[in-house]
Amino acid sequence: MTATLTDTTHDDRYKWVALSNTTLGVLMATIDASIVIISLPAIFRGIGLDPLAPGNIGYLLWMIMGYLLVSAVLVVALGRLGDIFGRVRLYNLGFLIFSIASVALSVDPFHAQRAALWLIGWRIVQAFGGAMLTANSAAILTDAFPARQRGMALGINQITALAGQFLGLLLGGVLAAVDWRLVFWVNVPIGIVGTIWSYRSLRETGVRHRAPIDWAGNVTFAAGTALVLAAMTYGIQPYGGHPTGWTNPKVLGGIVLGILLLIAFVVIEARSAHPMFRLALFRIRAFAAGNLAALLIAVARGGLQFMLIIWLQGIWLPLHGYNFEDTPLWAGIFMLPLTAGFLIAGPISGYFSDRYGARVFSTTGLLLLALSFAGLLVIPVDFHYWMFAGLLLLSGLGQGMFSAPNTSSIMGSVPADQRGVASGMRSTFQNAGTSLSIGVFFALMVAGLAGSLPATLSTGLTGQGVPHDVAASIASLPPVSTLFAAFLGSNPVAHLVGDKVLGTLPPHNVATLTGHEFFPNLIAQPFHNGLMVVFGTAIAMSLLAALASVLRGRPSRDR
Repeated sequence: MTATLTDTTHDDRYKWVALSNTTLGVLMATIDASIVIISLPAIFRGIGLDPLAPGNIGYLLWMIMGYLLVSAVLVVALGRLGDIFGRVRLYNLGFLIFSIASVALSVDPFHAQRAALWLIGWRIVQAFGGAMLTANSAAILTDAFPARQRGMALGINQITALAGQFLGLLLGGVLAAVDWRLVFWVNVPIGIVGTIWSYRSLRETGVRHRAPIDWAGNVTFAAGTALVLAAMTYGIQPYGGHPTGWTNPKVLGGIVLGILLLIAFVVIEARSAHPMFRLALFRIRAFAAGNLAALLIAVARGGLQFMLIIWLQGIWLPLHGYNFEDTPLWAGIFMLPLTAGFLIAGPISGYFSDRYGARVFSTTGLLLLALSFAGLLVIPVDFHYWMFAGLLLLSGLGQGMFSAPNTSSIMGSVPADQRGVASGMRSTFQNAGTSLSIGVFFALMVAGLAGSLPATLSTGLTGQGVPHDVAASIASLPPVSTLFAAFLGSNPVAHLVGDKVLGTLPPHNVATLTGHEFFPNLIAQPFHNGLMVVFGTAIAMSLLAALASVLRGRPSRDR
């Protein structure tokens, strides 16, 4: 049964209220997806846990991955539930859940491992609320705005969401420098205001499609996606003397079982009278091509974010005199040109795509993105900042040009009563791509480092008087330990060698080993080898996404 809830004419005042509120909600959710990444050093220091100690890397990975995994798994189901029970109802509830979880995170009562488990658990609850927000925001805007303004509205919303991922890096660096709990407290007043505002001002203006809940589809999709993404998370960790865990039977078994469940999900959805995942939507060329391009770019963008953080924190900033402890904050600051590119290109391309169609803007943006990856590939590891900033700006402009028109094209191509599930499917591809990127790009980087880093570490350490057995032991450690040490804003050499060994060395050797230049110079060439693999793969993904964008067809009519 399909029922229109209100008059479907577009209310001039209401549409701006909807845009303001949903943009605030999505900004809050996406900032929180990245704010923790840059704040991890302060968080782990605050709870008294060394994430690099044996057996503790899992806490580090799940602090990053838990939020992303839940978002990727649940957005389709929550978008479909929005079609059934009301998009605004689900969105408002998401605001409330997100705010409650933010309070719980900021009052963590435990210490060490128990404190980490508390944070991981409530981050998952927070992600559930965030998924409600992101799954239904695009559908609410598509309902509220006429076709001639839809690209502009979705552009503002989408680019704000993407910018939030990088603004979170800057905000996390600033707040964590004061107190790690502020990273979570900052969401509380925004969440309270946003929740009250959304309950008082938003209303159902779309079409509700009542139907039974597809339990079989929901369970197989959630379990299959969770298994694949969780297995890839553990695939980053070393196993049995190998630098990564891709030979771990549990990792391989999780991926295989997850894929089998996803195959079962496709079969179930094809036969279901009321599927949660509308496979028929993929017959719409603009919808299929747009989502394929979004998935590829989400993978490439996630890899870009993590590689840039490691590049800045582990090499460039220390070489330029910054203390390792200060690098998380300055990494966020030096990446601002990327955010500026989003904010400039997103609304402009969204506005013009309403008039001239999405294909030319989204495709051009993807080509610019590929060009920026190529530029990052050829500049030296110790670059001139103006070169780096220009490439980040180009990348942000490219992503902004792509994201807004692409979202408008996807959402404008589907029937009105399926906008909730379409929004959820779009978010799933984007969130799954971001989650996959962590496994894919860390694995590629580790593969690039594994060939040259051990010998480089061993030679460099022994050259500064570190005993051969200690140097050999450090060189045999998985490269991921070195990457995470740099990622956490700690001096990797001081952490790996340890105070006991440093205490036996002459002062000038200790000063060299723990100084700003030894580790960056040591890792620069092996890291560049890894970057060649990572950014080469990102270029290929960007070009494939551009091809998919070209094939999306002409602008669809207003539905």
